[in-house]
Amino acid sequence: MRFDLDGLPVHFPYAAIYPEQHAYMGELKRALDARGHALLEMPTGTGKTAALISLITSYSLANPSRPLRLIYCTRTVHEMEKTLAELRLLFAHLPPAASRSLLALGLSSRKNLCVHPQASAAAARDSVDTACRRLTASWVREKAASDPESTPLCEFYETFDRAAAAGDLASLMSPGVYTLADLRALGRQRRVCPYFLARQMVKYANVVVYSYQYLLDPKVASIVSREMQKECVIVFDEAHNIDNVCIEALSVSIRKQTLEGAERNLRRISHEIDRFKATDANRLRAEYNRLVDGLAQRGNLPISDAWLANPALPDDILREAVPGNIRRAEHFLAVLRRLVRFLDGRLDTETVENEMPVAFVASIHSQAGIDQKMLRFCYDRLHSLMMTLEITDTDEFMHIQTICDFATLIGTYTRGFSIIIEPYDDRMPDIRDPVIQLSCHDASLAIRPVFDRFETVVITSGTLSPIDLYPRLLNFNPVISRSFTMSLTRDCICPMVLTRGSDQLPVSTKFDMRSDPGVVRNYGRLLLEMASAVPDGIVCFFVSYSYMDGIVNSWHEMGILQDIMQHKLVFIETPDVVETTLALDNYRKACDCGRGAVFFSVARGKVAEGIDFDRHYGRLVIMFGVPFQYTLSRILLARLEYLRETFQIKEGDFLTFDALRQAAQCVGRVIRSKADYGMMIFADKRYSRHDKRSKLPGWILSHLHDAHLNLSTDMALHIAREFLRRMAQPYDKAGSGGKKTLLTEEDLQAMAQDAMEM
Repeated sequence: MRFDLDGLPVHFPYAAIYPEQHAYMGELKRALDARGHALLEMPTGTGKTAALISLITSYSLANPSRPLRLIYCTRTVHEMEKTLAELRLLFAHLPPAASRSLLALGLSSRKNLCVHPQASAAAARDSVDTACRRLTASWVREKAASDPESTPLCEFYETFDRAAAAGDLASLMSPGVYTLADLRALGRQRRVCPYFLARQMVKYANVVVYSYQYLLDPKVASIVSREMQKECVIVFDEAHNIDNVCIEALSVSIRKQTLEGAERNLRRISHEIDRFKATDANRLRAEYNRLVDGLAQRGNLPISDAWLANPALPDDILREAVPGNIRRAEHFLAVLRRLVRFLDGRLDTETVENEMPVAFVASIHSQAGIDQKMLRFCYDRLHSLMMTLEITDTDEFMHIQTICDFATLIGTYTRGFSIIIEPYDDRMPDIRDPVIQLSCHDASLAIRPVFDRFETVVITSGTLSPIDLYPRLLNFNPVISRSFTMSLTRDCICPMVLTRGSDQLPVSTKFDMRSDPGVVRNYGRLLLEMASAVPDGIVCFFVSYSYMDGIVNSWHEMGILQDIMQHKLVFIETPDVVETTLALDNYRKACDCGRGAVFFSVARGKVAEGIDFDRHYGRLVIMFGVPFQYTLSRILLARLEYLRETFQIKEGDFLTFDALRQAAQCVGRVIRSKADYGMMIFADKRYSRHDKRSKLPGWILSHLHDAHLNLSTDMALHIAREFLRRMAQPYDKAGSGGKKTLLTEEDLQAMAQDAMEM
């Protein structure tokens, strides 16, 4: 369909549109008009992706003087593929002249795009990267020019390089939408490297879909996204945890294994330096002269040589000369050895230590003789040295890279970080496992360059409540901040707050109650009753792996687990990705065959973040408890202190906000479209408190009736049976009963007419 939105002709790939999609597009258009940032919460299953890509593509087509490029960031490859499928549908509905000129593609790692038979066979991502460098590095190709027999190259990269040199890449990739599978197929067909082709074509594509890290992690963003212009519209989808992604991008952990690996790396580098001194001393002298001029004089590296970029340095520092005492390779190696020894000594502690970067850098200077400027240049100096020594197997040098990453961050930032040294993990106090953690507390550090560089950044998800906390956490000012509810022809969502068992004893995962046999038994009885009454799939979320293990063992001893299995099979998520994937496959098979099943999962786990339990795979989700973070974590405590002092965010406010967004994310897995239906049980007496409950998204709260608060198990069972009976009636998709939830072109024209008359 095609309709007018405040003077903008919008192309939409479906015959009808939801009212909330129309409203969402209106707010998005206002943000684009204002050239500002937006924060938009949209319920799951309401076509957020289709609304986003349709509005931004239509806006770009209608404003040829201001052509917008869309950079759409997703968390997983699965979400990337879903977005590209929506784009393909949209492009098919655009005017032929427009669709023939537009290019959209997904960009992922070599692991997901490599088509070289040997390189792509490597199991780990880093191993694929190394195998690729061995075939494509500039010095390998120079050697092959003089000795082609003994130096294998990648024919796919050679085809790409010839086309790039001739300025003829566009002939390899015609306009259209390219998924990762399409890129691999194109690579095999044209005998060209899909990874490097996609890397180059993102400069010209109208829509690029890739991972958050490609914009938020400085090491990756500097090499993949540096050429994106400020006119790009950046969308972070499913962005409820974006602050955590930012923090992880700038945090580093160092253990004994890291230091031992770094020692091995330094011995290997030393050996390589000796070899070069004997055979090609000029190369080391040339590097020294280049470092005198400054790292910016390094020039543009060939695309095949690009290594992970600096984790922190602003561009102007790159124009400085590298400090004289680390210009010579041997001197730099001696500095790294002293740094590794210093860190090894700091790991050898029996007490927990917590320091700010300034104090830590001062102790490095006094004990190891390494000043702040030397630390700041460690990462780039290592990069330069590995290029000079022609090292391709970068996966083997991850340990020394981690040390230099750590050094550069503490040498650059004086605030927003702390260094926490722990000899033991609190949860396993008998096993010595010392770790130095450089922990970032300020999410705005990683995302600030994105806000500063691009005119419009859209942060959107189904669970952004309370929405007013994100501008403070990320330190930005959105021009639009809006939360939408879901328009429904029937109440297909049934949230309930269960505060007590059938015996009227309160239930909670509060620390002083969670091990109480009465609470454990009541939680088990709740699941047993629901398993006997609810058809198909039931998903249960627990607050942690340790709590889930404990409660499942207790249910087994009480005989409750065996009773549940009389009704449904039980599958359990584990920290192992392969085991969990297998459990999910078998869970789905059990639901498909009509037997039904129960899936035990964990808040903040893989399943809570990325797996949908739509239709018969999830008719009920039970959230056992409130998923607060482990509040004795010293990293969390340090972050809470920083948030309080810097952004005036109280500890309790942040912890509640974080727990409730995780709970909402868990229960939101159960409803993935308006034709779907499902129940949500918040099983903890704390949800009955208004200050806790009010932080859930509006689209859940709008269906949480007063009669569904403060329930016991038998009351919840009665409500569930009534709800399932209602859902068994024929579904009135068009909403002829008065609640109109699908708008046609005629409806939109009538709305526009009414608006003009007003």
